[in-house]
Amino acid sequence: MKLIVGLGNPGIKYQFTPHNLGFLTIDRLADQCKVEVRNRHCRALTARAVIGQEPVLLAKPETYMNLSGLSVRELVQEHQVNVASDLIVIYDELDLPFGTIRIRERGSSAGHNGMESLIGALGTQEFLRVRLGAAPERKISDGAKYVLTPFRKGQLKTVDAVLDTAAEAVNVIVKQGVAKAMNRFNRKPDAEA
Repeated sequence: MKLIVGLGNPGIKYQFTPHNLGFLTIDRLADQCKVEVRNRHCRALTARAVIGQEPVLLAKPETYMNLSGLSVRELVQEHQVNVASDLIVIYDELDLPFGTIRIRERGSSAGHNGMESLIGALGTQEFLRVRLGAAPERKISDGAKYVLTPFRKGQLKTVDAVLDTAAEAVNVIVKQGVAKAMNRFNRKPDAEA
């Protein structure tokens, strides 16, 4: 079974903010799989689904971003998930341009508090990440404030497109493997011409 975790913050206040791109991707996957992410389990909202032939557990930790690792560690232990091969974490990344996506098999937290919590709780950096670009068009002084501010109306079309792309990337990872997904989704935009 694959454990697919989207990072974010619970509550309507944070629902449509850059920091909740992970939650929003889980919702998009749930819609595609015709399930509802509403079972409370291991301090997360979860739903069981199938992608291709693979059973998956979709999860949105309710511990708030900075303590996401507590919930994910419980889910990993409860379901005996092999972290290196069967955990997929989806989250926002301020170092990537808004609307872009990058898949990585390992790495540091790069200052992302949710990822810092996961790495600390799991004791490893060896797990798959789907990073969704959240960088603003202009330079900002307060990244924390920016990622917790709702999207502007003009950004919603791009948000919708990136959620579709992220859900598609997860589908490719599960059905065809991470190498195929990285080849397809990690290309630079100018390389597609």
